[in-house]
Amino acid sequence: MLRTSRAARLPLASLGVMDLNTVLEVRDGRQRAPWRTGDAWLGGGTYLFSEPQPQLRRLVDLSRMGWEPLTRLPDGSLEIAATCTIAQLSRFAATFPVPAAPLFEQCCRAFLASFKIWNMATLGGNLCNGLPAGPMISLTAALDGSCLLQAQDGRRRRVKVADFVTGAGRKDLGEGELLRSVTLPARALTCRTAFRQVSLYGLGRSGALVIGTLDPLDGSLAITVTAATVRPFRLWFPTPPTAAVLHGTLDGAVTEPEWFDDIHGLPAWRRHMALRLAEEVRAELTPHSPSAREAVR
Repeated sequence: MLRTSRAARLPLASLGVMDLNTVLEVRDGRQRAPWRTGDAWLGGGTYLFSEPQPQLRRLVDLSRMGWEPLTRLPDGSLEIAATCTIAQLSRFAATFPVPAAPLFEQCCRAFLASFKIWNMATLGGNLCNGLPAGPMISLTAALDGSCLLQAQDGRRRRVKVADFVTGAGRKDLGEGELLRSVTLPARALTCRTAFRQVSLYGLGRSGALVIGTLDPLDGSLAITVTAATVRPFRLWFPTPPTAAVLHGTLDGAVTEPEWFDDIHGLPAWRRHMALRLAEEVRAELTPHSPSAREAVR
């Protein structure tokens, strides 16, 4: 977290970032003040300080809010504060005694970022950027997470992570609304998981990332596709599907404009890889289910 005594603070200088020379003030988030045009929440700052932000005039710093990074709730669910860093999440997962714990580290590693970024970047920032390749979106959507959002007047609401990100860089977040935390339900944490990721080049941004979760209580299977698509797609099957059913369901759920298109992968390639990785995940979690390799070509 950044701690500021004046507007021109530079704790991120070692990351090779730029000054935000339009910012006139950095306000402590604990101090209530009316939201105004040009305001932005400041978490780790790794995105804010990575490229020009000419629209910004004031940053509202969340680093001193004192939110506990990770909290086990009485019902067994896990609440992750928006200000929890990737490093804190990784350290927690190393000793987290649940079947889904390995998925946390896999998604942390999907950042392909230096330790400097790990120690600054936050879960909330990754979700609120809404980028298709955001691995914290992948993690929390796959584990059926829900966002706790707080408006300027104090009103709170919850929305599923899979519905929170609505497109590339778009999210269900009102003016001045704050992402307070994400809660992962206890049942999701008991699931067996499978993880697949692909990039066009080594240490590159994810071109497709697919996560499967198998519920040990009812045998249901969820397949979550991110990075290849402009928003998360979480498909739930009451019983493990065949390869053909999975292929048809995924291909029918994602429309042509929803396959992401940028320098890190063309839509046709992303679709092909998402379908291929989804079948690999299905086969790993349900090895005795009928196989239909011909379904994914």
